[in-house]
Amino acid sequence: MDTDVPAVVERIYQDVLRRNPGETEFHQAVREVLDSLTVVLARHREYSEMKTIERICEPERQVIFRVPWQDDQGEVWINRGFRVEFNSALGPYKGGLRFHPSVNLGIVKFLGFEQVFKNALTGMPIGGGKGGSDFDPKGRSDAEVMRFCQSFMTELYRHLGEYTDVPAGDIGVGAREIGYLFGQYKRITNRYESGVLTGKGLGWGGAQVRTEATGYGAAFFAAAMMAVRGDSFDGKRVTVSGSGNVAVYAIEKVHQRGGTVVACSDSSGHVVDERGIDLEVLKQVKEVERARISGYADRVPSARFVEGGSIWDVPCDVAIPSATQNELDADAARALIGNGCRYVVEGANMPTTPDAVRVLREAGVAFAPGKAANAGGVATSALEMQQNASRDRWTFQHSEQRLEEIMRGIHARCHETAEEYGAPGDLVLGANVAGFLQVAEAVHAHGLV
Repeated sequence: MDTDVPAVVERIYQDVLRRNPGETEFHQAVREVLDSLTVVLARHREYSEMKTIERICEPERQVIFRVPWQDDQGEVWINRGFRVEFNSALGPYKGGLRFHPSVNLGIVKFLGFEQVFKNALTGMPIGGGKGGSDFDPKGRSDAEVMRFCQSFMTELYRHLGEYTDVPAGDIGVGAREIGYLFGQYKRITNRYESGVLTGKGLGWGGAQVRTEATGYGAAFFAAAMMAVRGDSFDGKRVTVSGSGNVAVYAIEKVHQRGGTVVACSDSSGHVVDERGIDLEVLKQVKEVERARISGYADRVPSARFVEGGSIWDVPCDVAIPSATQNELDADAARALIGNGCRYVVEGANMPTTPDAVRVLREAGVAFAPGKAANAGGVATSALEMQQNASRDRWTFQHSEQRLEEIMRGIHARCHETAEEYGAPGDLVLGANVAGFLQVAEAVHAHGLV
């Protein structure tokens, strides 16, 4: 057996590249984890002997299917659906569905790979998976979205189950889409299996705080990260990219904790409001009217809209990238550093490029990776599954308290693991190693499967 640990890691990565050509986001996610695992392989020779990393890098199942549907004008469209069931060592596959034109197999695999470790860090009994389609719900009528969701679920249902695979929402999949998907699953299976989907409406099996969970969770994680440094949100200037579900509720919780979010964005540009983003106006513009972020500046005299440009040019103490993958690059990282930013907390999945992460860490900026910081959504999904299984419903206060406990626990695991493996304060290494060890121990216990 090759005892040169860096050589073993590089061989694994080259094998991933060879077996998964063209899937750049997946390659990036694997590389980021592998870079942290040399310290693990140096201590645990059995993970090399049993090819544990190689097994975890290979999805257990990949499903690709056709989704035909008809629009309101009678035109037929053909989209492609995906579900990558990545790892079930800790429990049923768990991860969202994304409806967006950018969705392809490589992106779904990157998201599913990240989900494996994110779910492990929550301490909940859930495996990792992800899915979606290149369908774009923007501009589509409710009837069109319903027909698409019904066609999508007509194929996907056979792979799902509360003990098998439990999807949730993601970009482009909110309460409306989850409702249509659940209705079709119920119709086909003739079962009211509440635990098969999470993110449901409160009146039919949903859980309190699920809507707010990812944004709240990122803020809770940031607060824990600051606390070990003797700091807090009190008086901090914060920028939050995006203006969707994660961003909105991150903004809400930051404000509640004493910070001021001065900027948020969408794909058209960003708004700056020195008085602090007015959440009621933002929700009206983005959630009710589904309009561009410029509509916020049209209604709030203290705000200004910047078309295009970079939200990361806005001076801040804390940055929470919450839009999409690879939105914060090395130049943006340097701009943040130059403007005095001290904390970067990933609210989205892998929103910071590898070069940007390196720039931030070399400058001493405290950095929280998404697989730890944005785990609040899936943690609360697991709590929703728990309530469905027991036919119970918790209060908002109890659910939020459980979420904060979980996020503080995730931070503690990452922080302590980083110290144990000789990298104090390195939450990237801490998250990767802690998540990997949790999954790897279960993989070994189950034998060569």
